Amino acid sequence: MALVSSPHALVTGAAGFIGSHLVERLLAEGATVTGVDCFTDYYDPALKRANVAGALANPRFRLLDLDLGAADLAVLPEVQVVFHQAAQAGVRASWGADFAAYVHHNVLATQRLLERYQTARLERFVYASSSSVYGDAERYPTDEGMLPRPFSPYGVTKLAGEHLTLLYGRNFGVPVVALRYFTVYGPRQRPDMAFHRFCRAMLAGEPIAVYGDGKQSRDFTFIADAIEANVRAWTKSAPQGVYNVGGGSQVEVLEAIGILERALGVKAELRFEPRPPGDPLRTRADASRMRADLGFVAGAGIEPGLAAEAEWARGLYAPRR
Repeated sequence: MALVSSPHALVTGAAGFIGSHLVERLLAEGATVTGVDCFTDYYDPALKRANVAGALANPRFRLLDLDLGAADLAVLPEVQVVFHQAAQAGVRASWGADFAAYVHHNVLATQRLLERYQTARLERFVYASSSSVYGDAERYPTDEGMLPRPFSPYGVTKLAGEHLTLLYGRNFGVPVVALRYFTVYGPRQRPDMAFHRFCRAMLAGEPIAVYGDGKQSRDFTFIADAIEANVRAWTKSAPQGVYNVGGGSQVEVLEAIGILERALGVKAELRFEPRPPGDPLRTRADASRMRADLGFVAGAGIEPGLAAEAEWARGLYAPRR
């Protein structure tokens, strides 16, 4: 879906998994992009810098090292669209003392960014929400009208950010939209996420930690489909729209491991561990609203998608053996 002009976009979390892919897509379509990232140590910042190495060679890209929860946001440029991808990620790490970081990066940073652009003439403010807002949903597939009941502190902070985004739309007319991602995967996936962990362990000849019995299932969304949803949310979304971004590839964890075994040519050694708090048994998106409003259906299959992630992981880890 090509852009019709040469706009200026702001992408927060620009060096992260989804943010870096979004930056590349926007640059490829002729946009000028300002990226923001604060390079937290949640995982190795060197991986994040590698994510944006290619984009930094483009004269239409500028990267700001900035903590949205603390910095003077007057330094942010006037833009046509904001893609707010930045967040403190991870369900399991959001319990206990680390919760303060989630409040800072997911709630306070969102409120401050909305304040910065409250009176701007934006075309859209796109907020990256999460299927974690649903928790253990009451029904599957889960539609956007379902009452959110987060099952983890992380989910609570993502829902708080979503509510903030929508209320700035209602009160001040900011053209906001929220995208609820369902387990995005693919090349550059964060090291704490399951498929990345599985690939790394298998390539190193180490056992895979499988939480629970491995029969919990997720609706997995390939990275290219998540990026397409963002671009279409900019140009086609309804005012204050909330959209599930789901890939239609619902598989159990053990099934996914089998696909990775075939892709990597390695037999996985499994080590089963207790299912941690906050980890839902199942997710499945009803993506009919995305199809109706954005004219888009996520189409990447799980086998080619995992093959792409496995090939990327091989390049990242195999030379170290």
